Amino acid sequence: MRRTLSAIAVLLASATTAAAASCGNDASGFERWKGEFAQEARAAGVGQRGLEALASARYSQGTINADRNQKGVRYALDDFIRIRLGSLDGFAAQATQRLNQNRGFFQSLEARYGVPAGVLLAIHGMETGFGRTMGSTPVVSSIATVAYDCRRSSFFTPHAIAALAMVDRGMLSPSQVGAFHGELGHTQFLPGNALRYGVDGNGDGRVDFYNMADAMASTANFLRQKGWRPGESFQEGTRNFRVLNEWNAATVYQQAIALAGERIR
Repeated sequence: MRRTLSAIAVLLASATTAAAASCGNDASGFERWKGEFAQEARAAGVGQRGLEALASARYSQGTINADRNQKGVRYALDDFIRIRLGSLDGFAAQATQRLNQNRGFFQSLEARYGVPAGVLLAIHGMETGFGRTMGSTPVVSSIATVAYDCRRSSFFTPHAIAALAMVDRGMLSPSQVGAFHGELGHTQFLPGNALRYGVDGNGDGRVDFYNMADAMASTANFLRQKGWRPGESFQEGTRNFRVLNEWNAATVYQQAIALAGERIR
């Protein structure tokens, strides 16, 4: 595992040191950018399958529209819960039903990573409705589009490199769909985080974020690597609550996870 993480760190770091491809603000320069970015990706160690996926990528206007229309999370907590969860008790009941279907699996995750099932299921439900809505935009196209777009190119470029590396390694199909900014799978990992923190949760020898077991195990691993302390509270004001900021920076999101997670038993 240590060697794998070191190799990933080198790959992602090289994405920031290679000569940067020219960004743009509309579709007109995207094909030129792909040619430049292919050189950057190749220098970062991306192989033929990843480069072919990049060559097939299309400018995602839907991604740009979604990115330009973001307004941030400005809801009061009660409004956020009503909009995203319906109600805490109803949401927790749905999550507990899923927990009861596979309680042994979630107990094994808590034993290994220290993260309770309630937190993992709260994230799963809030991100994709327990896997019902994982997005409809091709991941490689969406992440390439925001890497090309000048607005946040520096942030998304390493994630675009990671997505291409995932294609190389068979972790991601070139045609796989996800959310508008390249988030993928049951808990909506960005590709760089998927590559760095992904683990095999079902024992089949591969990491697939569209497999619930792999996604749950990877989410638990992410939180543990970010400083989660097993057995401690995750309510507001605790260290574990602060770790939730690593998952999502919106305070109301963190509060909703903590409140819902406490009710999922």
